[in-house]
Amino acid sequence: MSEDDLRERLVAAGVEMVRGEGSAVLTLREIARRAGVSHGAPRRYFPTHLALLSAIAREGFRELGERVARLLADGGTPHAQLRALGRAYLEYAATNRGMFELMFRHDLLESNRLGLRETSLPLFEVLVELTGRARAARGPAAQAEGTPGGRGAETRVAAGALWANLHGLAQLWTWGSLQLATGLDDIEPLLDAAIKAHTGPETA
Repeated sequence: MSEDDLRERLVAAGVEMVRGEGSAVLTLREIARRAGVSHGAPRRYFPTHLALLSAIAREGFRELGERVARLLADGGTPHAQLRALGRAYLEYAATNRGMFELMFRHDLLESNRLGLRETSLPLFEVLVELTGRARAARGPAAQAEGTPGGRGAETRVAAGALWANLHGLAQLWTWGSLQLATGLDDIEPLLDAAIKAHTGPETA
């Protein structure tokens, strides 16, 4: 087995574990056991536990990014594309709970181990671009900060707030809190309200 094959095998074992059991079970020794290699093997690629978690989180960002890219390839209005992105985000959170929780650990993103920022930040840039285009569609008053593909400070703040809103929706819906508080059994109205709150209503 080549060194690249061994590294991929270790990461694949970690991805499978976090999806099935959450990140709390992830240790270098347990990863090695699940991968069928000696307990010292992971140290050749992951000198720390944090490096291992970063490699696994990177796979989660890659998968979510590819899913979003496929959906956005169909085109549509900025609001429609924001809804598609939001649905993908919420669905990923619901079906990959352990990975979703691991991916947004602040210490991993701050450390930039294994180029994690280069994997995670492009997804936010997509959100910034779509937010800018949606805000621009409101008319002349929004043009300065909302030009198509705009990266103005106001647009980035709005995109950041929308991201926080989506993340909160994902967490609270998973915990059952929003269903209890709102009486809804469908998250779609909440997604639409979040997008409208940060971009304005969709124009005809």
